[in-house]
Amino acid sequence: MKKILLFLVLAAFAAGCRAEAMADGFGEERLLPLISINTVDPGEGTAFVTKPVKANVSEAIASWTPGYVIPPEPYYVDCTVSCTGTDGGISVDCAEAQVKVRGNWTTSYEKKPLRIKFEKKQSLCGLNGGREFKNWVLLAEYKDLSMLRNKAGFDLAHRILGKDLYCSDCMLVEVEINGEYWGVYLLAEQQECAEGRVNVPEPKKDDTGTDVGYFLEFDGYYYLEDRLRSFTINYADFAPLIPFNGDIGARPFTPLTTDPSNRNNVGYTIKSSIRSENQRIAIRDFVSNAYRIMYAAAYQDTALEMTPDRRSTVYARKTPREAVEAVVDVGSLADMYILSEIVCDPDVYWSSFFISVDLSENGDKRLRFEAPWDFDSSMGNRYVCVDAKGFHAANAVDDVDHRYRAINPWLAVLMQKDWFREIIAEKWTALYDSGAFSETVGMIRQDSVIYKDAFTRNYERWSNMADKSPLDYELNREAFNCRSEAESAEQLAHWLERRIEFLNGFWHK
Repeated sequence: MKKILLFLVLAAFAAGCRAEAMADGFGEERLLPLISINTVDPGEGTAFVTKPVKANVSEAIASWTPGYVIPPEPYYVDCTVSCTGTDGGISVDCAEAQVKVRGNWTTSYEKKPLRIKFEKKQSLCGLNGGREFKNWVLLAEYKDLSMLRNKAGFDLAHRILGKDLYCSDCMLVEVEINGEYWGVYLLAEQQECAEGRVNVPEPKKDDTGTDVGYFLEFDGYYYLEDRLRSFTINYADFAPLIPFNGDIGARPFTPLTTDPSNRNNVGYTIKSSIRSENQRIAIRDFVSNAYRIMYAAAYQDTALEMTPDRRSTVYARKTPREAVEAVVDVGSLADMYILSEIVCDPDVYWSSFFISVDLSENGDKRLRFEAPWDFDSSMGNRYVCVDAKGFHAANAVDDVDHRYRAINPWLAVLMQKDWFREIIAEKWTALYDSGAFSETVGMIRQDSVIYKDAFTRNYERWSNMADKSPLDYELNREAFNCRSEAESAEQLAHWLERRIEFLNGFWHK
């Protein structure tokens, strides 16, 4: 009898999920897929998505806001997730999952990004060829009034990186939580190691050996992680770099910032599974020595290679370029430079810059630059390359609060070498001539028109278009003055056109 009652309760709950997913009020013709999130505990309501703020963010806000009450940190709640397609068909039906707020500064906004963790692997909206994964994210696009910068960034990344390097697939969706409309989000993939995502072999549960795969983020927030999941390196003893500003005559610049007492302010977070301190030391030494090999080749015209234990370097009987190519996938680095130079991400010196390496027996044991992420502040949104001109990605740049200048050492270190710039020029020319860049610009304008009604619903739900005061410091004046999603999308598209033409004048062969 108990089993029968339990079955009836679950059946009724599932039927209720389906009814809520279907009764969305958008009519028969839905512009975007609908993601329906329903918390298992009816008393939870929407507190889990309205109240939490990342601890480091709330502590910063409290430091300049008298009387500010520290809110809870993001936390998981049990839920079910359904996905209804534009044709009304339900592709995911009340799948068991957990959901929480994700992100850093974006957690302080009223509309917050979310992470979904399914109990069992699920395909969502056919992304990534319909592959099934447990982890997915919903990006809120709150500080991007066009709501299309992340989508455009991922589109550019797929065109530039090609099929051999991973980049998240994505799709605009609408979201409801416990039956309440929550707006337009960008459904994207979790940055993680998995077959079909960052495809490097993680250590098994009891495997403490060092010959495994690693996935890393160049990350100014590394200090928030425990010791086992983070490390720093000293960039060839903080040897000076020459920022790339279109010529090779710039003044040397010491990574990571102009403040000598604060050189370790950007470290590395290990995003893949790690089981032992030996593994942490192994990847730290590999990354440190790979950079040392790159620096010696670029600035000393010297070839180095790692010792068999990868803990130090020795002189190598090969050319400096061959020494670099033995430990770095330079094609992936050139791709990441092109993408980073186009979008002008304000955080390029700080975070959301990812590296993988496969040190397993069959791995190629080279750093690969892939999994680009976080474009909502880029492409003419903040005070970075506002006129779409100049060089940014490998240059010395202002930090987002204009307190100091910094540089991304990985993008800068090889830029003085003719052979590396030649790789960039060849890749750029092929991409430009194929029309790849202009297709992304066309997608921005097309999406703004096609999804106009969905964007209108979003801005009826949220106040950030009418009241931009929470975003004042985030937006340059041109972006701030946009009065509609359509104006913001056109501002984005026009900025991107100008940016591409400026760079084409330098890089096209």
